[in-house]
Amino acid sequence: MSALANRDFVKMNGLGNEIVIVDLRRAPSPISAAEARAAARREPYDQLMALYPPDGSTDASIRIFNNDGSEAGACGNGMRCVAALVSAETGKATLEFETAAGLIPCWRAEGGLFTVDMGRPRFRWDEIPLLHDVADTRAIDLTVADAPSLQSPSVVSMGNPHAIFWVEDPQRYDLASIGPRLEHDPMFPERANITLAATPSRDRVVIRTWERGAGLTKACGSAACAAAVAAARIGRTGRKVTVTLPGGDLAIDWRETDDHVLMTGPTEYEHNGHFDAALFAAADAAS
Repeated sequence: MSALANRDFVKMNGLGNEIVIVDLRRAPSPISAAEARAAARREPYDQLMALYPPDGSTDASIRIFNNDGSEAGACGNGMRCVAALVSAETGKATLEFETAAGLIPCWRAEGGLFTVDMGRPRFRWDEIPLLHDVADTRAIDLTVADAPSLQSPSVVSMGNPHAIFWVEDPQRYDLASIGPRLEHDPMFPERANITLAATPSRDRVVIRTWERGAGLTKACGSAACAAAVAAARIGRTGRKVTVTLPGGDLAIDWRETDDHVLMTGPTEYEHNGHFDAALFAAADAAS
């Protein structure tokens, strides 16, 4: 029987980044890639956040699935949605979750927003990871054959691999065509999130992102963090910026005291739903 069969879910979004949350804390069971894909056909999502019992004193352990069934290490918008849901359930203003990217603290901010501590960015080639060592991850040797103005991206890991191409206008490019090819470029052995970024001022970054395993989305929280860090690292901005995504704005602060990246933004509840067992019959047969 599928882990998702006959399970209730909550649909939320963070700036239009579509999130499905399934609570498996009382009856934990692993989710297969085929089951995650079947769930996306029933309730289209960018990421599925599955809550499991914590190993220690945290509020939950979380596994994150993209809509193609692959797993993600981090999802900033999804973490805000989970934090809002669990905070409403428990009354706690400060929470902590276990993820593949490490422990993620979250807390209520002013105006009904939530802040997620996304941890320290990672810059070493083997931490991102890249195919081979490079001299400087602030600008690697990579050019798009049919878009020669896209070159020398900054690369960083925020729990997921990210490549940020600096452009004047992110809207000028066919990211739906370019994104899949760059996601699977041999330079990225674990694939990569591909972001086009502009810096119209010292305190603002404008981005569009092709998400690894999810495609074009209205917002990618880890990409917003990666772009903010990369922009500050090459002197385009300061360490505290507003990142404008197709779905709206996120406040990003690359904190000087400990190099942690803080992301603050809104969440929105959409509806509750239920996964019927019949959805997963093919997935069960294949397993």
